[in-house]
Amino acid sequence: MTESIDQPAYLGKRVMDLAFATCACIVFAPLVTAICFAIWLDDGGTPFFTQQRIGAARRPFRILKFRSMRDGVVTRVGRWLRRTGLDELPRFVNVCRGEMSVVGPRPLTAADVARLNWASASHDWRFTTRPGITGIAQLIGGRSARHSARLDRLYLRRQSAPLDVCIVALSFVGNLAGKAAVRKWIA
Repeated sequence: MTESIDQPAYLGKRVMDLAFATCACIVFAPLVTAICFAIWLDDGGTPFFTQQRIGAARRPFRILKFRSMRDGVVTRVGRWLRRTGLDELPRFVNVCRGEMSVVGPRPLTAADVARLNWASASHDWRFTTRPGITGIAQLIGGRSARHSARLDRLYLRRQSAPLDVCIVALSFVGNLAGKAAVRKWIA
């Protein structure tokens, strides 16, 4: 069994999350502003999208992302945001609020939990920690629910500050080179 949300798997994970998220919010503020402007220029709509997700201890929270679709169709800016993973930048606000971690299992919707049959107590292990902006399953791109669950379990068993730093570094490479390039390198 992994550590509970109240007892992080390694000392200082929440402090590291807060420090990293605060720095990211400051460093990426100009990029966030440019992306907001690009979304508005592309289709005139609001730049942000919120959706309810299931967090630690199965508590619901509202995730914040850049909007990449309009009327069910991916926009031009949205295609670029998704390819680079920059649509996830606003999630640092969720980290600052304590709803997410920088690294952890992917935050799921209630519909995802039901579709994957992960509502039972046998999947409680997945909800013992805050979901992450990035993680092993997000980097590798799980081929199936079972594969993603294995990757999430692997992370929860081995989580440490050095592993988190490595996952964050690979995620940044993915932002620069594209997610597909990173998946080829590590898969």
